[in-house]
Amino acid sequence: MATKEQAVDKLKEYGQEHVLKYFDELSADEQQSLIDEIVETDMEVLKHYDEKGAARGVFSPLKTMELNEIDADKARLKEIGINAIKEGKTAALLLAGGMGTRLGSDNPKGMYNIGITKEVFIFQRIIENLLDVVNEAGATPRLFIMTSDKNNDATIAFLKEKNYFGYPADRVNFFKQDMAPACDYNGKLYMEGKGKLATSPNGNAGWYSSMIKAGLDKIIEDEGIEWVNVFAVDNVLQRICDPAFVGATIDAGVEVGAKVVKKAAPDEKVGVICLEDGRPSIVEYYELSQEMMDAKDDKGDPAYNFGVILNYLFKVSALNRIAKEQTMLHVVEKKIPYIDESGELVKPTEPNGYKFEQLVLDLIHMLDSCLSYEVIRENEFAPIKNATGVDSVESARELCKKNGIEL
Repeated sequence: MATKEQAVDKLKEYGQEHVLKYFDELSADEQQSLIDEIVETDMEVLKHYDEKGAARGVFSPLKTMELNEIDADKARLKEIGINAIKEGKTAALLLAGGMGTRLGSDNPKGMYNIGITKEVFIFQRIIENLLDVVNEAGATPRLFIMTSDKNNDATIAFLKEKNYFGYPADRVNFFKQDMAPACDYNGKLYMEGKGKLATSPNGNAGWYSSMIKAGLDKIIEDEGIEWVNVFAVDNVLQRICDPAFVGATIDAGVEVGAKVVKKAAPDEKVGVICLEDGRPSIVEYYELSQEMMDAKDDKGDPAYNFGVILNYLFKVSALNRIAKEQTMLHVVEKKIPYIDESGELVKPTEPNGYKFEQLVLDLIHMLDSCLSYEVIRENEFAPIKNATGVDSVESARELCKKNGIEL
């Protein structure tokens, strides 16, 4: 149990003594909770509040393994992947720290029901996709689920209540994503309550460090897991531990595989897989220059034509090599609810400070090699980011129907 002295020393070190302004008004339990939060929170990031990220390097195209190439060699690639899954070398990791706020829900995003004539939850769709691989390979990959402070208890309770939608409970492990503090424009920590720091998840590149912190790297080591398939909660059609993808990534001898789809339009709002200073990377859609959008490959097709869908297969030995390196920090301007001088909660309508995030695109850029692996958009890409319109519950339902999934 952390002590008040430890908390005070840490706050003094980072010039954040104002955090204890209301300490004497708190109950004993609330005081201990705040002390623990202060001691556990990474305040080193606050030193970077006035940095807006490093300049990008020189981009060049990365060759993609396209559908025709995959189909021509699919049987062999699948066999490699199936063998790796049977030998327990491949695990799945679901990034599920988000809430369903943009869908009008106060629950974890994975609990959202997309069903029309019956209940079909986002978590259910994902687990059913993974069970397809279990049935095909005759083996059950370990499933790690990363939650956040805001949704951990609700996520675990829901999946237990639903019996993990048929996935063996002893093959599921939960861990919480590390949180990062939020601050004002002068680097001072915001408080969201008299006994609570304003914090947010530290970005999707923090998954491996959070796993290590939770001690789950021991399972990976003890069970000889060599590959971890990382994917986001919001794509209800994605294939996880897909044998051909696993096989192709292993066969290519790379440190990470990335599933990609052909872009719907040159200016589509997706990150594009490429090389940056000769290393694998992702360039965001708003960073694509007109010259890059107009560039052609040797077949006359757009050179930057494949968007990532946040489905990556990481080599564990490579992750261990870079685990102690600091991933680039993104300082993001946000609207941050906080308590004011009189202790009243304020919900700003305009950005009022910074949150700190580490992104998976930076994790990939720290690795030496990447396989860009094309999948059919209509079969594997149905993201749910909004209630209606593009990338919404509506569009995902239509794509599910096209794939014969009963809703």
